[in-house]
Amino acid sequence: MNEPQVIQILISIAGAAALLIWAVRLVRTGVERGFATPMRVWLRHSAKNRLLAAGTGMGAAILLQSATAVAVLISNFVSKGSLTTAVGLAILLGADVGSAIVTQLLMVRQPILIPLLILIGVVVFLRGEGSSTRQIGRILIGLALIFVSLDMIRSATEPMIANPGTQAVMGYLGRDLLTAFAIGAVFAWGVHSSVAAVLLFVTLAGQGILPAPAAGVMILGANLGGAFIAFILTLSAPIASRRMIMANLILRGGGAIFAMLLIAGAPDLIEYLGKTPTQQTINLHLVFNLALALLALPIVGPTISVLQRFMLKSTSTDHTLEALSALDPTLIDKPQRGLDCAARELLGMGQRIERMLAAIEPLYDKWDQAAGLSISKEDAIIKKMHLEIKLYLARMGKKELEEDLSRRSMDLASIASSLDSASDAIARVMLELAKRLDAQDLQFSPKGREEISAFSDRVQSNVQLALNVMMNQNPAEARELVAAKEQVRKVEQKLQRSHISRLREGLSESIETSNIHQETLRALKQINTAFSMVGYPILLKSGTLLKSRLS
Repeated sequence: MNEPQVIQILISIAGAAALLIWAVRLVRTGVERGFATPMRVWLRHSAKNRLLAAGTGMGAAILLQSATAVAVLISNFVSKGSLTTAVGLAILLGADVGSAIVTQLLMVRQPILIPLLILIGVVVFLRGEGSSTRQIGRILIGLALIFVSLDMIRSATEPMIANPGTQAVMGYLGRDLLTAFAIGAVFAWGVHSSVAAVLLFVTLAGQGILPAPAAGVMILGANLGGAFIAFILTLSAPIASRRMIMANLILRGGGAIFAMLLIAGAPDLIEYLGKTPTQQTINLHLVFNLALALLALPIVGPTISVLQRFMLKSTSTDHTLEALSALDPTLIDKPQRGLDCAARELLGMGQRIERMLAAIEPLYDKWDQAAGLSISKEDAIIKKMHLEIKLYLARMGKKELEEDLSRRSMDLASIASSLDSASDAIARVMLELAKRLDAQDLQFSPKGREEISAFSDRVQSNVQLALNVMMNQNPAEARELVAAKEQVRKVEQKLQRSHISRLREGLSESIETSNIHQETLRALKQINTAFSMVGYPILLKSGTLLKSRLS
């Protein structure tokens, strides 16, 4: 094989691997954009027992095609106190199994499947009216591209099978399993997808490029690398979340190292997992994660308890730097840059309100005076930021601005007022309602509390989307944000009707907490409406916003 052929093969393999990584991400993006809110509710309701939690995590990972995405999502719940650390760990163990099941499903080879998925996916994406429908089309296209990329890898590697150089390198990996393990871990961490890494290694084993033991050990390394991704992404998370992620890293990584040593000592063991290298390696991935979940689920509690002794909350004085305003007074005479500064300050406002919203819900279950005081202080900061933004834009408006800049200035001022109203809804409405629940020793009915939690999850998801739109100014995401406003309005009306039905049934908890329940729903809807205002200027500029809803 001459040098140009080698270069061509390597480029083909790299291109196919890149397509695989991107296709996996495309599927995950479709699921997150179309079904993030139902998934958040589903995961929150899995805290009843560890087996259910593991099953929920497995299902979420199958949908997202990523145990890492589940880990980051669950980390948010644990940090807010919505889930205990032990339950969160059980969900992660199930997510690892779900990730392994995904690789089993994606290795199915059906020639008719690729054109069928592309055809249906493109039709659904182009013809779909709602955001969720279009995301289904995106998911189907992503699945088709995964199968295409795997076929590309098989075609690209065929000329390498009989090459002496390839056989020498792969033979070395078959002998030096520790190096193979390290390569698998680094590759999975580098591409930020253990699913993509495992699919690549299994395909190479099926082509005869990699010996089955080497491919199996690289897959075990990918499990360690996959767990390490979540560890890096949550380094700045609260201590409870980091304990959960660290526990998963220790269990999954330690188990992978043990399994690697077992295969290194007895390479023939892998032959019991299937007749072909493809079956052996893909089944190893599933068996490893399934065995790990079964062995670790009974000890999630003790594991977290041990980590609590070593991972302690910092007791040192928190010397944080004072936050600086993004409003640079020297840029008043440079409107374009000055408006960019105002937009940065607005993003800071939104992020503070997001933290307030995350902190308020736990107070409905257990009042915390310190947390309540923190929310009030944040509201005072928001008020100050709002005033400073208005004054800054007003000073800039004294100059004769171009029409586009003048319109943008008005849009930023309007968004600032909307965000201030969202802060009011949290600090002046929801905080007082939570305090009243505690003072009068009241509790929602189980159904009522579940409704508020689910509705709060939906609003928090839209707040995150709004902050993304503020940064990327993406018209498609702005359209999704504004469409979500109408959906939230319909859900709020449905929940209000459900609450009235419980009142008619005479449930004592519903009667005692009726006003608090209804006002909380209205406050959450107001917060959602405030953040949805972020999308309107973008849609107006792109020409996709109607001037009136009147027929």
